[in-house]
Amino acid sequence: MAAEKDIDLTNDRPVYVIGGGPGGLAAAAALRAQGVRAVVLEKSESVGASWRRHYDRLHLHTTRRLSALPGLAMPRSFGRWVSRDDVIRYLEKYAEFHELEIVTGVEVSRIEPSGPDWVLHATGGRGLTGRAVVVATGYNHTPRLPDWPGRDAYTGELLHAGEYRNAAPYAGKDVLVVGVGNTGAEIAVDLVEGGAARVRLAVRTTPHIVRRSTAGWPAQRTGILVRRLPVRLVDRAGEIMCKVSVPDLTEQGLPRPDTGLYSRVKQGAIPIQDVGLIDAVRAGKVEPVAALESFEDSKAVLADGTRISPDTVIAATGYRRALEGLVGHLGVLDERGKPVTHGGRAAAQAPGLYFTGFTNPISGMFREMALDARKIAKSLAR
Repeated sequence: MAAEKDIDLTNDRPVYVIGGGPGGLAAAAALRAQGVRAVVLEKSESVGASWRRHYDRLHLHTTRRLSALPGLAMPRSFGRWVSRDDVIRYLEKYAEFHELEIVTGVEVSRIEPSGPDWVLHATGGRGLTGRAVVVATGYNHTPRLPDWPGRDAYTGELLHAGEYRNAAPYAGKDVLVVGVGNTGAEIAVDLVEGGAARVRLAVRTTPHIVRRSTAGWPAQRTGILVRRLPVRLVDRAGEIMCKVSVPDLTEQGLPRPDTGLYSRVKQGAIPIQDVGLIDAVRAGKVEPVAALESFEDSKAVLADGTRISPDTVIAATGYRRALEGLVGHLGVLDERGKPVTHGGRAAAQAPGLYFTGFTNPISGMFREMALDARKIAKSLAR
């Protein structure tokens, strides 16, 4: 890759990349390798801003070898499952290695077509003109906190999982974690290991749970292999795999799902990669309970009518992409606010506008962003 640093980049009407996370950096590096000038606009003061806000114990659920971005491998010293802090180090090194052009402290609020170009309305009333735009503002952009009845009058502590860092403030406390995706499951385990007095996990839809690795074979590789197989076939294979590798937790309040694993993936529900939840539930240290329905003063009311009084409620209820203000007027979002195209394809009504990092496939988000980056660069280098 070193030779690519001497490429004579095109300097007129650059491609603007919005977002300095892994998706944006990967796209900028791939464009640079094709001789296309890319300018990364990052609203915070550093790259990898969202990763810096994640909880302390977070590791990639995908392997180091399958999570590298274009043109730079992750160091072997990071281990197989890369920690949050090492991801941040990697992104910093990635930007330096590829000599990426990054402007921090600039937030883009709206994108408008202007003839063959695009105008970006940015911080301070600035208008930036580029020949194309890559939107990489992130899958986990704006915390989504449900408007539960009684929420505003709730007298206990309520926070979104995006505010959670570690278990230290909750030692000796009774905690209810709401949401049983990968984040909620891992926070629940972290609380148990960090000394919380009681940890309950509110479950609305029973999740699929898979082992992160079985006999050295990572679940990610299976996800890559089955992506293009018929849904029904993968559902059946997933059912067999889960029965063999994951114990039945019905007696502990976490029955097996009644819908297929891959059917759920197609609906946007990624299976939980186990990092301790199975053992914690089996041991009674994490107690699955019914979904949270509302609040009444100091109590949380569950779907089965149970009223409990946790000291803290942590809402692992996901994020919104929050793209409406930026591109909602261009007809490029679906009814859920997600881009209708991604990677190297641009919508017919918005040529030159690309998106990356807004899918969450079982084959791995970092891997998908690396593939998207190459496709975007190839499209724009034509």
